[in-house]
Amino acid sequence: MTTPHFGKKSDERIAASVVDGPANIDQKPAMAKKPGTNPKGEFAFFNVTYEDGSQRSNRRVPADLLGGLDGDEPARGYIMEQDREIAEKSGRPVLAIKSLSRVGAKKK
Repeated sequence: MTTPHFGKKSDERIAASVVDGPANIDQKPAMAKKPGTNPKGEFAFFNVTYEDGSQRSNRRVPADLLGGLDGDEPARGYIMEQDREIAEKSGRPVLAIKSLSRVGAKKK
């Protein structure tokens, strides 16, 4: 009985695995995250109410824009810019923002 020969490439791979040893578990890429997961503190979420009465929930705003002397006011500008881009791509008019509230914030 003869041993099957798989070719030069296969022989090189077998030789490399013997020399290199088993793969190191620490070198594996990180597993994919669940959709919708939020690394803590990276984004703040806002509910937006427009002048026509429509609402949009959980609009994301980078947290580093917020928290200075202006508080949450920079979120309005960021969301208005997003709305402008969306309106331009969809061909619809930009809606005016009536109110903005941070998700999870207590009402005064």
